[in-house]
Amino acid sequence: MLETPRLILRQWEERDKKPFAALNADPEVMRFFPATLTKTESDNLVERFSEGIEVRGWGFWAVELKTTQQFVGCVGLHPQPDKFEFSPCTEIGWRLGKAYWHQGLAMEAAKTCLEFAFEELALDEVVSFTAKLNTPSERLMQRLGMKKTGEFMHPALPLDHRLAQHVLYRAMRSSC
Repeated sequence: MLETPRLILRQWEERDKKPFAALNADPEVMRFFPATLTKTESDNLVERFSEGIEVRGWGFWAVELKTTQQFVGCVGLHPQPDKFEFSPCTEIGWRLGKAYWHQGLAMEAAKTCLEFAFEELALDEVVSFTAKLNTPSERLMQRLGMKKTGEFMHPALPLDHRLAQHVLYRAMRSSC
């Protein structure tokens, strides 16, 4: 579990499934993903995230507000051993419900995750990537102090897909 001034990043609980499914079914939240998720797909994702945290002790954590225990979304770290040309690597990512956008919550949680990656896991580097069209996430990467190091075509998407072109950012332990 990680804490920030306003948030708790923790292992997933059964009560997170319903709001996470709603978040994943929201076309606006998922506009930079290939598709929205069904309830079953979202629940399966919760299980994968939860298992990752159980096995490694870290991953994409469920995020809640300290004051209300309200589910906000997920933020965290994920190993990518062989999926990309720049693998192996550890990525940082985030997905918050739109009611929690523009409040600095993703920044607050992601900054704490980077500190955890460098201080606790002793990683030398963390990457983040998103569709080139996703300028809000790219701006967050920049505000986190990450540096753009390239662009690539996402291997899971057809080359002509509108989201295939991705930007790649890196944070180095020495610079954070």
